[in-house]
Amino acid sequence: MNVLWIYAHPEERSLSGSLKDEGIAALREAGHEVRLRDLYAMKWNPVVDAADFGQEPDRRLLVGEASKRANTEGTLSADIRAEHEHIRWADTIVTQFPLWWLGPPAILKGWFDRVLLNGFAFGVKDEYGHTLRYGDGGLAGKRAMVITTIGAREASFGPRGIHGALDDVLFPLQHGLFWYTGMAALPPVAIYGADRACEQDFAREALRLRRRLLAMPEERPIAFRHQDGGDYDENLVLRPHVAPGQAGLGVHYA
Repeated sequence: MNVLWIYAHPEERSLSGSLKDEGIAALREAGHEVRLRDLYAMKWNPVVDAADFGQEPDRRLLVGEASKRANTEGTLSADIRAEHEHIRWADTIVTQFPLWWLGPPAILKGWFDRVLLNGFAFGVKDEYGHTLRYGDGGLAGKRAMVITTIGAREASFGPRGIHGALDDVLFPLQHGLFWYTGMAALPPVAIYGADRACEQDFAREALRLRRRLLAMPEERPIAFRHQDGGDYDENLVLRPHVAPGQAGLGVHYA
């Protein structure tokens, strides 16, 4: 595998930092290629602005239109173009982050915002002018996985947990970003009680992470429904015969 590891944690000496080192070492020892993008160490700029697209600041910025034009004309900023080259190289993308306010840190959200642009990751059309998304798109053929450290107990992210089921919490990322752009989402790796972890906990979680990473080539992705698989109508609403009487996020799993 060619693995692009997107890492977002401000403290290298954290549990996240140690697990990152363990995971990358395990992959490399098994013969896989890994490129690390440590967003805090890179001092990644998470803010979208006109300079990303080579556009004059006094011109009204329509982000979707400007990003697609810049991607086509080759006027994207150098830092974005560099990330695109890494993504093209990769067949698997790992995003590792602590879960803050039920989502990734702002620096990682900003990487998504600035890098996964219209005309590159989405907004791609087939020969008939049909927009490809949810199972197809600019990143189709790649796989992606979340690794996240969580301060709370595992039970609190269960089906009746106060925070909501983890699959629901990660739905915007796994379905709305990975699957939307065509990437097959692998089941996430979640490390709970991260703030209270001891050496024994680290040893256990490091072993579990190694096993999951080495199993990635054969692991079955999350079974989301394809946009163009026949389950959705022209308004992208599930047809009446699909999961009749049901609603909510669960209906989008095949």
